[in-house]
Amino acid sequence: MMPGGMNPKKMKQMMNKLGMSMEPIEGVTRVTIEARDGTYIFDEAEVVGMTMQGVTTYQLTGTPRLEPARIADSEPVEVEISEDDVQLVAMQANVSEEAARAALKETNGDIAEAIVKIGMQ
Repeated sequence: MMPGGMNPKKMKQMMNKLGMSMEPIEGVTRVTIEARDGTYIFDEAEVVGMTMQGVTTYQLTGTPRLEPARIADSEPVEVEISEDDVQLVAMQANVSEEAARAALKETNGDIAEAIVKIGMQ
C-alpha cells in the first residue's frame, strides 16, 4: 500500500526524480545467511534491490529458520565491538545501544546476525 493513498505510478516517478530505483529479484526460492552459530534459511523469501546514489541495498522479507552450527571444542575468543557497530545495530533494529551491544556480543560482533537475532525476539 502506498503512503497516503499515493498512486504507484506517481510514487515511481518521484523515486526516479530522486535517483532511486527498486527492482524485485524474481524467482528467488531460498536465501541463506551463514553465521557463526549456524545458517539462517529463508524459504519463499522476497528480495528487492534498491539503488540510490549508485549504492544498491537489498531488502529481504521472509521468516528465517536456524540450522545450528556444529561447534568444535575450542577456546572462546573475545571479539572487540566498536561503538559504530553498536550504533548501527541499534539504529537498524530500533533498540537501545545496550540491547545492540548485548546482541553483538552474543553473535561475536556479526552485525547482520545481531540484527536478525534481535528481530527474531
